[in-house]
Amino acid sequence: MKHLYLWLDIGSLAIPFLFSFHPKLQFYKKWKSLFLAIFIMMLFFVSWDIFFTYKGIWGFNEAYLTGYYLFNLPIEEWLFFICIPYACLFTHYSLLHFFPKMALTDKITSVIYVLLISILLAVLLFYYNHWYTAINFGYAILLLGWVYNNNPKLLNTFFPTFLVILLPFFLINGVLTGGGIENPIVWYDNSENLGIRLLTIPIEDSIYALGMLLTVFALTEFFEKKINNKTT
Repeated sequence: MKHLYLWLDIGSLAIPFLFSFHPKLQFYKKWKSLFLAIFIMMLFFVSWDIFFTYKGIWGFNEAYLTGYYLFNLPIEEWLFFICIPYACLFTHYSLLHFFPKMALTDKITSVIYVLLISILLAVLLFYYNHWYTAINFGYAILLLGWVYNNNPKLLNTFFPTFLVILLPFFLINGVLTGGGIENPIVWYDNSENLGIRLLTIPIEDSIYALGMLLTVFALTEFFEKKINNKTT
């Protein structure tokens, strides 16, 4: 299907964008902080993406693209870094609005943090020579460590909502990696990852999602706090 990647981007954004103006949610009021956070996240993730594409660690199937590129990345890939974080952060804040008790205790958060860091460090130790695994897990370790030591309360709500967000994220990512279509939209060099797939999705993509979304969430909260301090 021609332009499938573009339609996935648009489809993921459409409903969250429309409901951003719902009077109970008013998600649009976070736009200034959110889009600044997304821009900063993209400085790293897009640079990483350009490098990986250049090295052939992953690539894109032109049969599903519009054919427009910027710095050797399809325009759809650029939109991915805007549409997906927007939809996911909208989901995060919506879940907390309707389920305000959807937060872990400090103790449970600490246990999850220690277990997650331990697993990431162990994998990184043995697979440091796999580009996707190494950079992905290394970034997640640094980011989780920074958030846990500077604003651990963020993880109390991020961990449970992230589990929910993974469901639609995997649906989109499943199609991108070949689920339900003849060929994948995004292909991977499996010699640069663990070679473990969740159906069609490399297991690293779950940590990739964590790193991308936690970056945007932590920065959004930081900028929101700055804005609120100025208005009080």
